[in-house]
Amino acid sequence: MAEIDHQQCHRINQILARVGDKWSVLVIMELEHGPRRFNELKRAIGGISQRMLTLTLRGLERDGLVKRTIFPTIPPRVDYELTKLGRSLREPVVALGTWAQTHLDEIDAARADFDRREEEA
Repeated sequence: MAEIDHQQCHRINQILARVGDKWSVLVIMELEHGPRRFNELKRAIGGISQRMLTLTLRGLERDGLVKRTIFPTIPPRVDYELTKLGRSLREPVVALGTWAQTHLDEIDAARADFDRREEEA
């Protein structure tokens, strides 16, 4: 692997921050099932505010991971779907999400153990 300079490192960190944030992971996991409308995504992703979903979708669209399609109906219909680039990210994101879900109890136990040791110190 080639050496990474400071500028490349900064750009990589920006990309990883986008695709690794809590909401982006959930949006990508939801869009793996195909195009969704805004309110479908909002209902499927518990706890996300309308503003945060809007910001997340815009960021993913800016990075070329999500495509927004506006249909000229009344009222206008907007669908979001993964682009080819976004679909290439689907497998690692879903794997991370699945890993986290599988190990929730172990992580909770490790956190509780750590916190208990910190309180005792």
